[in-house]
Amino acid sequence: MTAAPIAKKVRSERVHHGDVFVDDYEWLRDKTDPEVIAYLDGQNAHTEAQTADLADLRTAIFGEIKARTQETDMGLPTRSEGYWYFARTTEGQSYAKYCRCPIRGDDDWTPPEVSVDAALPSEEVFFDANREAAGTEFFSMGALSVSHDGTRLAYSVDTEGDERYTLRFRDLGTGIDLPGEVRDTAGGATWSKDGRFVFYLTVDDAWRPDTVWRHEVGAGADDVKVFHEPDEHFWVGVGSTPSEEYLLIGADSKLTSEMFVLSADDPTGEFVSVAGRTPGTEYGVDHARIDGDDYFLIVHNGEVDGAKAVNYAVDIAPVDDIGARRPFIPHDPSRRIEDVDSFRDYLVLSYRSDALPKLAVADLRAVRGVPTIDDFVEVRFDQDLCSAGLGSNPEWGTPRLRIVYTSFVDPVEALDLDVATGQRTLLRRQTVLGDYDPSEYVATRDWATAQDGTRIPVSLVRRRDLADGPAPVLLVGYGAYETPIDPGFAVSRLSLLDRGVVMAYAHIRGGGELGRPWYEGGRLMHKRNTFTDYIDVARHLIDTGRTSPQQLIADGGSAGGLLMGAVANMAPELFRGVLAAVPFVDALTSMLDPTLPLTVTEWDEWGDPYHDPNVYDYMKSYSPYENVAPRDYPAILALASLNDTRVLFTEAAKWVARLQESTTSGRPVLLKTEMSAGHGGVSGRYKQWEETAYELAWILRESGAVTV
Repeated sequence: MTAAPIAKKVRSERVHHGDVFVDDYEWLRDKTDPEVIAYLDGQNAHTEAQTADLADLRTAIFGEIKARTQETDMGLPTRSEGYWYFARTTEGQSYAKYCRCPIRGDDDWTPPEVSVDAALPSEEVFFDANREAAGTEFFSMGALSVSHDGTRLAYSVDTEGDERYTLRFRDLGTGIDLPGEVRDTAGGATWSKDGRFVFYLTVDDAWRPDTVWRHEVGAGADDVKVFHEPDEHFWVGVGSTPSEEYLLIGADSKLTSEMFVLSADDPTGEFVSVAGRTPGTEYGVDHARIDGDDYFLIVHNGEVDGAKAVNYAVDIAPVDDIGARRPFIPHDPSRRIEDVDSFRDYLVLSYRSDALPKLAVADLRAVRGVPTIDDFVEVRFDQDLCSAGLGSNPEWGTPRLRIVYTSFVDPVEALDLDVATGQRTLLRRQTVLGDYDPSEYVATRDWATAQDGTRIPVSLVRRRDLADGPAPVLLVGYGAYETPIDPGFAVSRLSLLDRGVVMAYAHIRGGGELGRPWYEGGRLMHKRNTFTDYIDVARHLIDTGRTSPQQLIADGGSAGGLLMGAVANMAPELFRGVLAAVPFVDALTSMLDPTLPLTVTEWDEWGDPYHDPNVYDYMKSYSPYENVAPRDYPAILALASLNDTRVLFTEAAKWVARLQESTTSGRPVLLKTEMSAGHGGVSGRYKQWEETAYELAWILRESGAVTV
């Protein structure tokens, strides 16, 4: 068994606000340094040796995932501008082929039945990602957008994992790329209505999308800068309304947003602001046509009747008189409005209540004038813990709405909803091969009590026949960016459940499960609530007899990796193991360096320790790296990616070096770095399955669910 490489110490002092922090491992930041690469390679070799006994289990789990997945498969066709679009995957190939066939007529709204082993009449493969990925170690797509007339394709690829995409344009008639590729773009591409132009984004030195450009396809002309956002707190996005009547540019920080619109009939015109920019107010815009009149729907958290609409409200304004803006859907403290989508005959409200995502639909054909909140009818399902949402509906004039449903135990379903009758037609259910029976599993909601008395929702998933008493538990948490953990199905989860593991999901503050106040309660100077909530959930699971500290594994990635590092310091006695993927564990160091990718924009999430000594002190009190100390740490597996631009590999490398130096438990602290991957890990479905099998095997061993 190889020993963990001992990282050399190079004294480096970090001085801020009169505080001196000695960082012996800051030298691990430079990935061009051969000594850094040698250290990472050594850690990888040590980790491989420490997990060699899991080889057979990894092979078995990979086989289970593979056996439950229909490898040669096709996506559900989606109608868009004269074609049915869908994707095919083929056994043995890592990536999808993107296909289309012409619609049969204007009234053809029923998706064609696609066979896994035969092409549809007039089917064409307009983009084969396997062919494009040939010869690459990593392959990720940032854009795949067909022009409105169906003749040209804008696509972008990243072959390093650093999210720097090369944008290209292809003539779909000949299959030949047109001249004029654009390097180092952000993901995404938006066509003008006339098909002459593509709008795309570039980034600044901190990898912040900050500029929108207009490219005239095939013309050889210089690209035109359409919009630039100088404020480093803001990210920029570009797109269009579902009606395709307006192009949109959004500038968003964590707290403030501004939307700009331009008539799609005038792609070389000037974008104009819809509602200006008010610090602390966020809003989004869609275009609706109601009784022949055009309106903007504005989802916002501004003031309503003198009070802030913390969980958002919706206003409506004539497009030619935005000053006549008036309330449309009222603010409700128990309902977090997330979006309103407009179609020719419907409005769809997406919202959250009871810590679950839901949707309601208003039929514009059934009301006179502008509907009210009472005209929205909730789409309900039988399963208590489930996710309901709007599916892919690119055709604004669709006579039926495609919706999606899933739960912790039910594979994803795509359904057509007849709004007038409420009738639902199942179009497709995610295929799970073998003898999978959802009734053999059960998902329940529990509640833990936090230190301050707040009730924390916990979702539990297990086999129905699991015996009572303490069981191995994988406790998943995130708790940042108002991002919720919603019910959803995963084939890979079955490999844990069938071996007696209970899946637990901690819906802690900082996430979005219970609306904006839930998020506010776990960010900035309330961030410690995220960590103590998770710890209180763990204690609740132990105190109620569901598990024991010898069987409990903590799991989180990215910002959830910060959570993992914090709880490992604060309550190591509660956990047998900690799995931390691309973990944000050197948070204070990162937030003190404005030149790093994302730092300035992230100050609205974590606080600005660079300028504010109070924020510095608060972050230092929980930042995992600074708080590593001699203690009995759980077994830890940290996963990093060399080319990650969101959470640099440095964070995990430094953290592990300090943990290996400090832990007194004798349990292994392991670092596994992917040397050609980005924030999302490896690319290609087979490599991803192998990585998942690796993680699940480690969880099973450390939790005691299996003996190897």
